[in-house]
Amino acid sequence: MKKSFCGRRLAARALALLMAVAAVTAAVPVKALAEMVDTGNNQVVITPAVPRGKTGRRMNVTFTLKNDSGETWEDVEVGFSEDISYIARPDALAGEYVFPFEVTSGLFDTKTVGTIRDGGKKSVSLSAKVRADLPEGYYHVNIEVSSKDSRVATTEAVNLWISKSTGASDEDKEEDRDVGFVLGEGQATPYGVYPNVVNFTINMRNSGYSEAKDVNVSMVLDKDSAVFPFDINEGNYDRNFERVGPDEVVQLPYSMAIRSDTYTGYYPIKFEINYRETATGELLKDEETFWVRIKNKEKDDSSGEFNENDRTKARIVVDSFETVPATIIAGEPFKLILRMKNASSSIGASNILFSLESEKVDNSAIFTTASGSSSVVVNSLGAGEVTELTIDLLSRAGIDQRSYALTIKETYDSPEFKNASESVTIDIPIRQIARLNTGTMEVMPDSVTVGSESNIMFPINNTGKVILYNVMVKLEADSIQTAEAYVGNIKPGETGNVDMMVTGAAPTQDEGKIKVLITYEDENGDVQEAEEKELSLFVTEDMGEDIGMDINVGDFEEIPAESPSVFAKYKVPVIIGIAAAAGIGLFAALRIKKKKKARQEEDEIDHEIS
Repeated sequence: MKKSFCGRRLAARALALLMAVAAVTAAVPVKALAEMVDTGNNQVVITPAVPRGKTGRRMNVTFTLKNDSGETWEDVEVGFSEDISYIARPDALAGEYVFPFEVTSGLFDTKTVGTIRDGGKKSVSLSAKVRADLPEGYYHVNIEVSSKDSRVATTEAVNLWISKSTGASDEDKEEDRDVGFVLGEGQATPYGVYPNVVNFTINMRNSGYSEAKDVNVSMVLDKDSAVFPFDINEGNYDRNFERVGPDEVVQLPYSMAIRSDTYTGYYPIKFEINYRETATGELLKDEETFWVRIKNKEKDDSSGEFNENDRTKARIVVDSFETVPATIIAGEPFKLILRMKNASSSIGASNILFSLESEKVDNSAIFTTASGSSSVVVNSLGAGEVTELTIDLLSRAGIDQRSYALTIKETYDSPEFKNASESVTIDIPIRQIARLNTGTMEVMPDSVTVGSESNIMFPINNTGKVILYNVMVKLEADSIQTAEAYVGNIKPGETGNVDMMVTGAAPTQDEGKIKVLITYEDENGDVQEAEEKELSLFVTEDMGEDIGMDINVGDFEEIPAESPSVFAKYKVPVIIGIAAAAGIGLFAALRIKKKKKARQEEDEIDHEIS
């Protein structure tokens, strides 16, 4: 464990001092040197009651650390002052200060109590063995308090009352009863805002050197809301433990609803701790206090009668914000990081409650919190200070792609203005994923010769929530000449039609698949990754224009009868088939020629109009 805050003493010097103390205390008995100092001016170390101990016995010095500095103390440490130059001197008999504890190894080790926020309190207990040679009376010890960030560094006194042990039997009894309890050590004060339920857990440590048995911890209830701020909705708030060992920490969990008639402030919650120090020993009782902080209505304050414009207050604004991930897709969760700044140059804010309120569409909120609570509490925010809030949110699915408003409502106190209310708004962009599909693809004809054309027609349906800008269709394969067509913009729920011609370039060497690539731009003009489809079109060799049409049946009859062939045997069906194929090709060519002519006429009309 770390040593004191004021510096580290060399081991040799510490050993020499210990030997000096032992020598002096052994040689000269201490006379009535009891003294009590004024601790009324203590700002940090507060003792509601004077700790009591007995000579030759170990005692707990319990006190409360209070932070009213206006800023948060981080990594606070506390311990007995290590400046032992005055602990034991020969002239102590002349009325000089007398250190009441035996100086043993570890006496000046410090205890870490963690963070203490502005306006917060923490209970601390230090343990030491009282010198056996002390006369009965008042003594005092100095307590050093410091933090790693050097925001606190002070030494303040604590008065003690030391009484004499009454004999062997009394000392034996004290040995059996060497048990003490400390509540909330190293914890922050629980904070609750009406009408929410306050869930908190209190750490309870056995600070003594003996095991406590049959431990029963009872919360002291009160029907007066000025004393006890919680609703009493359970019949028993006791917590029981079979045993709690020396220096062992156990937890006392509570879930309490705040009373509607309570006022904002700190409330001391009292606990009665009953225990035994032996299995068959008598039932002993200890009383401890634990503080909670409640925010509800304010007590009647004359400042409420003044005009709002006559009072000065802090001004809390959004310094910056970001989302993780940066691009939010509708229906997906994200993390919002808000940096709230007190823009006032001289006025602080305290008891700050930030509440998030989402824009609504069709009476449904666009943003919801993942945890169910949309409020965040900050104890204080000094002039010019920035605090960072992190909230897990979920965006609503099925909404249009645009920015949506999120309002941060602020309620806070300033020195001259209680319950000030303000609100600021940020816009959070929500993206939708573009979606499209294609209808039935018509290919006429689905088989062409090299140099011939086929007509391709199909619809493109926008099935998403965003506009598809500048839609383009590209056909490519080894067997055709690459062709492109411009479709234009397609709004959500609408259809764009594709009607384009493709020319055969080489005979088909594969399964006749033609790759259809559909591209579009987003609202920023960025071309998105192409959607890929397929259609079937076969390209064959051009066998010549005269095949089949100039065939003379008589030519086939001149073939010698003694050399019949398969063609001679089936010449009539073959001729008929060739003629039919030629007729189909001629029909397709005439249709394509007619469509070209119609398109030319439409272009001429458009040209005349323009």
